[in-house]
Amino acid sequence: DSAKKTITFYKLVDGTYQGQSVSTRYGDVQVQIVVENGTITAADAITYPSENSRDQQINSDAIPKLTSETLSAQSAQIDIISGATYTSRGYLESLQSALDQAQCG
Repeated sequence: DSAKKTITFYKLVDGTYQGQSVSTRYGDVQVQIVVENGTITAADAITYPSENSRDQQINSDAIPKLTSETLSAQSAQIDIISGATYTSRGYLESLQSALDQAQCG
C-alpha cells in the first residue's frame, strides 16, 4: 500500500488580514491578503526591503512573482524566488501568518 500525500484545504474567512512583520537580513517583510468568497483575491507585500537600488531591483522582480504564485496556489506552498531568498522567506512566513488568521477550519 503506497503512502498517500494528504493536502489539507482550509476554509478561509472573508476579510483583509495582515501577516506578522518578519525581520530578514535586508529588512522587514510583511504581507497582507484579501479573502473573498473563501478565495485569496489579493496578496500584497506592504513592507519589504527597498532602501537601496539593489533591494529595489531585486524586489521589483521578486514581489510580483511571489504575489502571482500566492494567487495561483491559494496557499503559502510556493517557491522561493532565486536571487531573492531572504525576501522570499520573509514573504512566506508573513503570508503563512496571514493565512493562519484567515482560517476557520
